[in-house]
Amino acid sequence: MMPQSDTEAWSRLAVDTWSLSFEAASVMWLRGLRMMTGGKLAEREAERMVREKVMANMMLWPALMLGGVAQGPEEIARRTLQHYGPSVRANRRRLTR
Repeated sequence: MMPQSDTEAWSRLAVDTWSLSFEAASVMWLRGLRMMTGGKLAEREAERMVREKVMANMMLWPALMLGGVAQGPEEIARRTLQHYGPSVRANRRRLTR
């Protein structure tokens, strides 16, 4: 397999970033709907959201450092997407059931 050019790599990263941002926006919309209903379900969702965000942000730095300090901006951005992506997708699946 041939290595990607810088332009191809950054283009792929741009598409992946757009895709994750669209999924994250969907999760925010679905969570908003759930919280507007009020009650215990809304309360649990708000608590879950805060807990998940705090933990995800706390674990980002160690996830980035797994590759060593001498990483370029593209690799750091890719690792950041890989770190947040699974949580966003899991929340979207859970909230659309």
